[in-house]
Amino acid sequence: MKIAMLASESNPFAKTGGLADVVYSLSVELAKKKNEVAVVMPLYRSLWDKKDFAPILVTTFPVYMGWRRQQADIYRMERDGVVFYFIANAYYFDREKLYGFGDDGERFAFFSLAFIEMLKRIQFCPDIVHVHDWQAAIVPCLIKERYKEDGFYRDIRFVLSIHNPAFKGYLYPDALPDLFGLSEDLFYYGQVRLDDMVSTLKAGIMYADKISTVSPTHRSELLQPWLGHHLEGALRLREWDFTGIVNGIDVKEWDPLHDKDIPVHYSKATFAKKKENRPFLCEKLSIPCPEGPIFGVVSRLTDQKGMELVFESFEQRIAPQGGALVVLGAGDPHLEWRLQNLRDRYPNQVGIYIGYNEQIAHLIYAGSDFFLMPSLFEPCGISQMIAQRYGTPPVVRRTGGLADTVHSPLDSDKPDGIVFNDFDVGGLNYGIDVSFSYYRDPKAYAVMALNAMSCDHSWKESAALYLGLYKAAIKR
Repeated sequence: MKIAMLASESNPFAKTGGLADVVYSLSVELAKKKNEVAVVMPLYRSLWDKKDFAPILVTTFPVYMGWRRQQADIYRMERDGVVFYFIANAYYFDREKLYGFGDDGERFAFFSLAFIEMLKRIQFCPDIVHVHDWQAAIVPCLIKERYKEDGFYRDIRFVLSIHNPAFKGYLYPDALPDLFGLSEDLFYYGQVRLDDMVSTLKAGIMYADKISTVSPTHRSELLQPWLGHHLEGALRLREWDFTGIVNGIDVKEWDPLHDKDIPVHYSKATFAKKKENRPFLCEKLSIPCPEGPIFGVVSRLTDQKGMELVFESFEQRIAPQGGALVVLGAGDPHLEWRLQNLRDRYPNQVGIYIGYNEQIAHLIYAGSDFFLMPSLFEPCGISQMIAQRYGTPPVVRRTGGLADTVHSPLDSDKPDGIVFNDFDVGGLNYGIDVSFSYYRDPKAYAVMALNAMSCDHSWKESAALYLGLYKAAIKR
């Protein structure tokens, strides 16, 4: 099968979040299964700084958007069995960061149009075009409306993956003719209208042959009015073409037996060695090793991640019982200040790193005894699966992908973590109390940790499910 992945970012070249991990890891796994996979993404300024980035220019052509004429330069290179195509344009992508500009809508309109023209220029006609999030979601609409008379595109089928439904690609209605060469009737008749704006994400929902999101529970949440981010109406119309597939993780990068960033390696067979990483973690974050458990956090510091609950529960439950909290993250300045203040008041029980540090992240997964994720919502989540891989039982709220990947003592006879329901400090306190009860029973704790390490979070199963989705789209 020929598959084109169209996304705004992908490892190992450009990453701001989990989207880049998914695009890369899924593509590599699909290529291992003997599919011809091409990833297409913008060529950002930052890519030229990478030592092993040496693409070859393969074609150049103009892209017209209304009165605008911009040039697209297409570069190509291969990595891990996958062909990467980079769409370059200095005006749109030679910038200091990937997103966050007032003309992002125009930038990714260019990206989408350039991709469609690129396929014809390089004579690559995929069976499936898999578009990711709002930046690429309008491509099915463009091909089915603007290019419907062109036989080259006739047999292409489309899958849309929704990773972050909070960003919907809002544009004013006149963007349809001005940027895309489409009729404003698509807005007035409702196909692309959301909240009285054009939404490229809604366009993808209405025009893709199949739709996915990153976990079965998140799929159910997106169909509900109070959790659907205003997309629930469109998704209910496409409910039978909408599925949830849990992400995987890169099991080579996240492997406690071969992890170059942790001092003591271990596996299920040598699980007892895991605890030898605790003193290294404590030394790195300048706290003494506690008698109680270490609770780790690697996260953006936002309200959505439940950080206020972490701070309250630490003072109510963790600190009084002799535990410690270690946090790696950055985000909301107020939450950064709250975290620093907590460290100042509990210097022997709170270790922090404001920002991101790959080595410390790996050390937290290996050296902590439990991993906290009390999220308000979490479409899939990667950190809880990494924590399980390292034998660090996650303590999570029952939402999205957390509900699908973590099994509590109340839900399973093989618990691999702790799950609570309510997004409040009482809910998290319950999770902390259960954690302490397991920590005080070393045999029960070891069983839970080994259950966690037994979870298969590789991309093999997820890739097989995506292949099934692609085949269903082709048959549609």
